[in-house]
Amino acid sequence: MRDITRRQTMALTAGAALAASRAKAETTRVRLSHGYSIGYLPLMIMRDQHLLEKHAAKLGLGGISTEWQVLDGGNNINDAMLSGVLDIAGIGIPGYLVLRDRTLGKKQEMTAISALDGGALWLNTIDPRIKTLADYTPNDRIAVPGIKTSYAAVVLQMVAAKVLGFENFAKLDPITVGVPHPDAYTMMMSGGTEIKSHMASPPFSYQEVANPKVHRVLSTSEVLGALTILVNMTQRAFADANPGIIAAFIAAQEEAVAILTSDYPGAAAAYTKATQLKTPADELIAMLKDPETSYSLSPNGSLTYAAFMAQTGLLKAKPATWTEMFLPVLHPRGGS
Repeated sequence: MRDITRRQTMALTAGAALAASRAKAETTRVRLSHGYSIGYLPLMIMRDQHLLEKHAAKLGLGGISTEWQVLDGGNNINDAMLSGVLDIAGIGIPGYLVLRDRTLGKKQEMTAISALDGGALWLNTIDPRIKTLADYTPNDRIAVPGIKTSYAAVVLQMVAAKVLGFENFAKLDPITVGVPHPDAYTMMMSGGTEIKSHMASPPFSYQEVANPKVHRVLSTSEVLGALTILVNMTQRAFADANPGIIAAFIAAQEEAVAILTSDYPGAAAAYTKATQLKTPADELIAMLKDPETSYSLSPNGSLTYAAFMAQTGLLKAKPATWTEMFLPVLHPRGGS
């Protein structure tokens, strides 16, 4: 009995030492960001309910701390990632693909952890003259979160290529203006600035068309079909050094999606808390119930973006498969 007890004690001690060494090997602080659209809601719920901390503890990583920022626009997010201010960021697929392309094979090489959401952006305007893309002139202005690389900017190019012909994919670029979604909403609705159109994501797209002065020029889903909009990205070196954190992040995102789809009032409250925007809860809930809005960790259409961006010269290296763009831990889930 004494030998068995001694062996059990030694085994427990060794197991505890192994768990401690694993926990020590991984970071104890994770810095993350999300934007303003409801596409980021899984991250907002993770933030509000401390889900990453919860799942890190479940995996034996010990106590970790999280630091969250709200960042809008691919350029701003990419700059933060390159400067080492962030470890994990939610971002539109085009912004991620640009940064991945720039860092391939380098110390700061980027990779995607998971997809976030699917849905549509709406091009809204208060200018009664504008009915289609062909009605825009060099004197008009369209607000997007970031010029050239933000999701809104690239998807506007993709829509232009479909509607106006591929040779005209960049025709609207000179009239885009980089403005965060909340500011773009305020500027357009005021009617007192040069911004008369907004490539808007929810909730701003819905709020705008609720005003009789605003009409929708197009929905991206009508032109391009249903596609993933946002992904979560990190540096490959961070993922390699912190596999437990990555596993905890994926588990936390799964729980956040489950909460989101089962507790709409709670999700709306998390949105308001994270963004400090005063969007009425009933309006947010209606948006979440819209069939056009979806949340999934598996990407849909990531190669569609990559092919377009390579064809237009935004990417030097065109990925051959969607799995090249995402960590291996996500591959068994499937995607495109």
